[in-house]
Amino acid sequence: MKPTNQSNAEDRAVSPVIGVILMVAITVILAAVIGTFVLGLGDQLGDTAPQASFTIDGNNTSHVNITKTGGQSIEASDLTISIDGERGTDGFGDGPWESGQQKSVNVTSISPAGESVVRIIHDPSGSAIYQETYDFS
Repeated sequence: MKPTNQSNAEDRAVSPVIGVILMVAITVILAAVIGTFVLGLGDQLGDTAPQASFTIDGNNTSHVNITKTGGQSIEASDLTISIDGERGTDGFGDGPWESGQQKSVNVTSISPAGESVVRIIHDPSGSAIYQETYDFS
């Protein structure tokens, strides 16, 4: 009589094959993760634009008054104003910009006139976090 609980030679090869497949899969995944960070793609994950809302309260051709109406606190030195694609040379100052605070930006280097597209650009991410067409006349 032959015992039924003994495995034959064909059944024993399944475990080593599955083990090799799993080790190859783990190696491929690790190589992809490490390769992403080595090539610098992982650094871009932290450079996302903050979420905030703004309004233009008043203006003239030399200054634009902008109020932050909501969203997370933003470092003012990270922001640049752009009017019709031309970046301003003066920024929003230093320190955190909280909701409810107003900043006045000198735009004499741009000299806006008529209807212009005003953008606030978050420099670390390169994204425009605010855009509105405004009449400077």
